[in-house]
Amino acid sequence: MPKEDQLTKRKAVVANNVSHSKRRTKTKKEINLQYKRIKIDGKNVKFRITAKTLKTIRKKGIKSLLKKIKQK
Repeated sequence: MPKEDQLTKRKAVVANNVSHSKRRTKTKKEINLQYKRIKIDGKNVKFRITAKTLKTIRKKGIKSLLKKIKQK
């Protein structure tokens, strides 16, 4: 199973670790995945979503998030 958000399709990003001597080495910034059951139209659906997506759902609601995803 890929490490990605099932709703927003967010994935890990590649970044640089920079030491004191300014030497750069590649590193991977993983996303904070959580398993959550969300009620949609009376049915519980299990999702693997990031903490940021969960915060957005709590603020705006699942319906508006799904609507925004469909528009893309």
